[in-house]
Amino acid sequence: MDATTTATCPQLHPRFIMRWEESQDAHVILYPEGLIKLNPSAAEILKRCDGTRTDSDIVDDLALAYPDQREAIAQGTASFLAVARDKGWILG
Repeated sequence: MDATTTATCPQLHPRFIMRWEESQDAHVILYPEGLIKLNPSAAEILKRCDGTRTDSDIVDDLALAYPDQREAIAQGTASFLAVARDKGWILG
């Protein structure tokens, strides 16, 4: 199998809602038991977890906005997506 057949496209789990929360002055993930306040980098990554983009696509998209930081973006995105998957925030 090649990478294109094994690539997944992360998306927010239906149990969670991401939105801007004025009182927190930040994007948050809402769920029945509470909320998770996201830092700006995490919010930018999670906005792109729409079920149509692979992890690499997300990195590519972010790198367009911040071209001099591609390596840091790739590392940060991989770390965040690993945590998000582990916590069950995203599927795929």
